[in-house]
Amino acid sequence: MTQFYQVFLVKFTLSLQDPDIPGERHHHTIFVQTAEDGSGTIHQVTGDVASQDGMYYFPAPTDDPVCSEEFHSSQKLGVTPSSTHPAQWNQVLGSLPAPPQQKAFNLSTMRTEPFKTKLPLTFYEPREPRKRLVKCTEWTMESAIPTLKENGLLIRQVDS
Repeated sequence: MTQFYQVFLVKFTLSLQDPDIPGERHHHTIFVQTAEDGSGTIHQVTGDVASQDGMYYFPAPTDDPVCSEEFHSSQKLGVTPSSTHPAQWNQVLGSLPAPPQQKAFNLSTMRTEPFKTKLPLTFYEPREPRKRLVKCTEWTMESAIPTLKENGLLIRQVDS
């Protein structure tokens, strides 16, 4: 058994872009390669910021992500001690808040759009500054990766 698993930031192409977020976006995940054939575990949040429950943490076994039709890119982040994966990873990442519901259907405009407050449901006025939407990219880059590093689960580099 290997002492360390390789860890990657893997991005996948989205079939549908969010009209409320400018520019092209990708689904961001953290992939831990646990087998020599390139397979491992994807750690991600999935779901929809327009649904009542928002997004949720969802780790899943997967083949080598490079083989996926939706694969966009991969960047090595470091390694993780094999003794910590998957139990400690699931515990730490599962404890992070996932992106909540941030959009709802606005009867006035007849479209799904970001809201200012959920209770009571209040939408932004035209041209009113809006909070940025938090989705998989922000959860992965601003919450998951820093938390994994802080907990010693993601190590930048190991001497061979």
